[in-house]
Amino acid sequence: MSRGTERVAGMSVFDPECVSREVLEHATGRWGALTLAALVDGPLRFAEVRRQIHGISDRMLWQTLQRLEDHGLVTRTPHPTAARRVDYELTALGRPIAERVCDLIDAIYDQLPGIVAHQRATAATAESSNGEPASD
Repeated sequence: MSRGTERVAGMSVFDPECVSREVLEHATGRWGALTLAALVDGPLRFAEVRRQIHGISDRMLWQTLQRLEDHGLVTRTPHPTAARRVDYELTALGRPIAERVCDLIDAIYDQLPGIVAHQRATAATAESSNGEPASD
């Protein structure tokens, strides 16, 4: 069994019925990972999270925050002010996951020059073997 997959008795991320699979999906999917990474430096208002995550719709951000909150990774704190204010923050459960997501992002950044070089080489090889540019 791979590292970290049997850490809780009777649970396995490879079992489709295990709750860990749902948490993994929500925490490491595109929007979940970006949301956790955005919150790693401290609490943010909804609009602040949205500004950090370019390309996410209000509806998708709300759904993502809701899912992360349902798993106990994020907390939502409304403030009684005239202008509606809600802060989102990582919980004690969410912080180590968010930090590891940031570690993964850092690893991707570290490997990005090699990844880009590989993509260019693969595209050039495909182009020279077909005589046509490779399509996306």
